[in-house]
Amino acid sequence: MISLDNLTISYGGWTLFDNISFLINPKDRIGLVGKNGAGKTTLLRTIVGEQQPTSGAVTVNGECTIGYLPQQMRVADTTTLMDETAKAFDEVLRIEADIERMTAEIAERTDFESAEYEALLHRLNEANDRYHILGGDTREADIERTLLGLGFRRSDFRRATSEFSGGWRMRIELAKLLLRRPSIFLLDEPTNHLDIESIQWLEDYLRSYNGAVLLISHDRAFLDNVTTRTVELSLGKIYDYKVPYSKFVELRAERRAQQMAAYQNQQRMIEKTEEFIEKFRYKPTKSNQVQSRIKQLEKIERIEVDEEDLSRLNIKFPPAPRSGQIVAEVKQAGKAFGDKRIFSGAEFTIERGAKIALVGRNGEGKTTFARMLIGELAPTEGEIRIGANVNIGYYAQNQDDLMEGEFTVFDTLDRVAVGDIRTRLRDILGAFLFRGEDIDKKVKVLSGGERSRLAMARLMLEPYNLLVLDEPTNHMDMRSKDILKNALIKYDGTVVVVSHDREFLDGLVDRVYEFRDGGVKEYLGGIYYFLEKRKIESLKEIERKAPAAQQTERKSEPQGAGKLSYEQRKEQEKLLRKLRKNVETIEAELADIERQIAAYDEKFAAATTYDAEDYRQYEDLKSRCEHMMHEWEKASYELEITEQQ
Repeated sequence: MISLDNLTISYGGWTLFDNISFLINPKDRIGLVGKNGAGKTTLLRTIVGEQQPTSGAVTVNGECTIGYLPQQMRVADTTTLMDETAKAFDEVLRIEADIERMTAEIAERTDFESAEYEALLHRLNEANDRYHILGGDTREADIERTLLGLGFRRSDFRRATSEFSGGWRMRIELAKLLLRRPSIFLLDEPTNHLDIESIQWLEDYLRSYNGAVLLISHDRAFLDNVTTRTVELSLGKIYDYKVPYSKFVELRAERRAQQMAAYQNQQRMIEKTEEFIEKFRYKPTKSNQVQSRIKQLEKIERIEVDEEDLSRLNIKFPPAPRSGQIVAEVKQAGKAFGDKRIFSGAEFTIERGAKIALVGRNGEGKTTFARMLIGELAPTEGEIRIGANVNIGYYAQNQDDLMEGEFTVFDTLDRVAVGDIRTRLRDILGAFLFRGEDIDKKVKVLSGGERSRLAMARLMLEPYNLLVLDEPTNHMDMRSKDILKNALIKYDGTVVVVSHDREFLDGLVDRVYEFRDGGVKEYLGGIYYFLEKRKIESLKEIERKAPAAQQTERKSEPQGAGKLSYEQRKEQEKLLRKLRKNVETIEAELADIERQIAAYDEKFAAATTYDAEDYRQYEDLKSRCEHMMHEWEKASYELEITEQQ
């Protein structure tokens, strides 16, 4: 469908892509991954023709249509949400007009046997087929389903697009793109402007889509749920794996380990051969053997190890100064802007060392609450009281607005740093991958990922004991996100994080506050516990919204009165069975791993020689054991909480 042949893109003396080639087939589900700056966005822009390669070509099948969603785009704001979204059906409307015209012409003509009449009928049939393929019959229902799936409400349909924030206007463009039904979607970070529920809806949509999908995302769960193939860009080359992201990570590690083992074996053999040649080169009695070894070396196909990009963040938050046990008390807090109430009735306490996630649909008040917590906004009802000795560090979602574009990377830190920390600014920037000439770059030329790193570096300038992070992982690559997550897990202060990235939140937070329908609800557990509970609550909500006629009918039929609670019990029992089975499966796997570790312990106790492979497997088992213990604790906690419901 789309063929990339020997693409090379160079800037001056620097090569971004070096003769890369791969094929995108119909119905492919491809995740394009790589570090920030590896060229992922550039590759998408090259496919759609916005950028020309230095050499090589992109060949698109004549019938292939491309739907491209860039990270940033200009959006229209001159009409209503419904009318703007309906522009996705421009071709349908043109075909509809053609069908009406041809139908009217056929009704007037009488030359039924002529070739022109037959050709007109043929064109009408083709137009009708195309009309149905593009969803002409169901376009209003499709628009409604897509907008609701992406988080809009029916009450939004007649609102002017100019009333929506930039993130919501990006959703409008995504809705138009989905409704056009192209042969292939090229999506650059589509989840950056979506909440968790909308991400799950988009996952389902893309999984069942009849065309192909090539997407860039740093959301591991999204990639695993949508893609079946992973193409990695690294140091100008591509590596193509026919597996989802998590499996790709395993296979990449295995491939590199095998490469290194083969390379090291060959190097040892070459070294011994060269030693033999050097030792006996001038001995006539060994001349035949020496010549044989020389020819052997000449014939060897040298193994090359793929160059590995080892640059990585080095984040370690400064130790948190001790605060009081109560970091913040939220008492019946709420916020309204004029007549528009965002949320109300928030009531909870944040204690020292807590790791908390704020989740919910866009516009429900997560960022508003974060700004209230840091004192940037005041509640319009209730109060938020900050505890003793609390020093707050804030990472804002809109980094582009908060950093001066004309400042250099170094200036951005230098202007806010005070005291001895100023002598360490270059070290801090180096830890965030700004090295050499990078520190003299102006902020306005930095990529989204580089700006995120720079904003995070500013948090290192002072030892805070409460970090409030609003979408910190947007634009961060996988490796940087993992490093940030581990740094936050080890951080001994308090963390409040706004995020829709499930993998990032999993294992990091132990409490979730959902902003929904003007209120705030607490979930005492991790992010996947919250998602499981929300499924059950959504089912109950659907049942509660049964038509009034059905409610009346239930009242008149006593035997049906208990049906709702029966359905709830059934769902609860189903969830409990699933959780118990999960705990049992993990326990069985743990027992097996522990048996293998014990066997190795006995073997090593009696061993007289060192076996590197045995020790490697032994260390792998210990790592797996540690990971499975974490999974067991998490699964047991979820089971315990659910049993108490």
